[in-house]
Amino acid sequence: MDDELNSKLKPLRDRIDAIDAQLITLLNQRAAIALEVGEVKKHFNAPVFRPEREQQVIARLQHISDGPLAGEHISAIWREIMAASRSLERTVKAAYLGPAGTYSEEAMYEYFGHSIEGLACQSIDEVFRSVEAGGAEFGVVPVENSSEGAVSRTLDLLLQSQLVIGGELALPIRHNLLTLSGALTGITRVCAHPQALAQCQRWLMAHLPHIERQAVSSNAEAARLASHDAGVAAIASDRAAAHYGLQIAYPLIQDDPHNRTRFVMIGHTPACPSGHDQTSLIVSVKNEPGAVFKLLEPLARHGVSMTRFESRPARVGTWEYYFYIDVEGHREEAPVAATLAELERKAAFLKILGSYPRAR
Repeated sequence: MDDELNSKLKPLRDRIDAIDAQLITLLNQRAAIALEVGEVKKHFNAPVFRPEREQQVIARLQHISDGPLAGEHISAIWREIMAASRSLERTVKAAYLGPAGTYSEEAMYEYFGHSIEGLACQSIDEVFRSVEAGGAEFGVVPVENSSEGAVSRTLDLLLQSQLVIGGELALPIRHNLLTLSGALTGITRVCAHPQALAQCQRWLMAHLPHIERQAVSSNAEAARLASHDAGVAAIASDRAAAHYGLQIAYPLIQDDPHNRTRFVMIGHTPACPSGHDQTSLIVSVKNEPGAVFKLLEPLARHGVSMTRFESRPARVGTWEYYFYIDVEGHREEAPVAATLAELERKAAFLKILGSYPRAR
């Protein structure tokens, strides 16, 4: 049986080995050209990472591919190829909400590839400060969750900061219940970030109704605590389980099987048009009848689609609000540019957070 199997597999494996040899030659040729690109960028002081260019490369390859690789496979492969090429030019650093094992870290690697250097931060505030001070070129921050809504602190800091949004990623959130032993014997409390506890509330009520729930700064911190205390169960990711040496007692305990968190990438450099973009802005209007209608009417008239509308109190002692709006298109495209110009005339306050490639 083994001899027959090997005899059938050997010619196929030989063909794969030959293709791999071609691939490594071509990848090294590609990397050499990427180094030449890096030298040109260095001469013009251009940024190493251009999200719109990488989006265009992946989209083109997905379009010309006739399978069997699916679009997400091509995206994952080429993200790492481009990340490795970037690292040959210069190491790029991104700040994220730590410690290691958080969904923010996972989003960072998913977006930038594994050749990025991560800087773990203790809070979303610290992520912003690190990028503003030059400790990292980019920051990765959660902005909203499909179950729990907006991440308020991120919205507040986007209003205050001069950093711009350069990209986004919608990450599937898969919560697991982790323990040292892989069982629930002796468990006295469940630790997790407050949003994770909320996202798993129905499961916890059904399976652990009498166990104490403790909110901590991140799910990775919960995993760290569980790794030192057999009485603690943590709600966290597969990555956290592997990093902290924990076992999965129950997988996928989130109440919404389609639970996702949207992350945005913040930095100093605006993204150029990619052909598949989104613009985020903050607007406030005078407290008068019809003010919100006057705010939205230019979007409809110029044919600009709104994909998100979120209100936040202005915190100035009166009943006034900031509106966080996402619209389709880049600020340099004519319909969006005309809309923004009109909003600037009509609104009491307008801040453009960035135009950037939309998550596919």
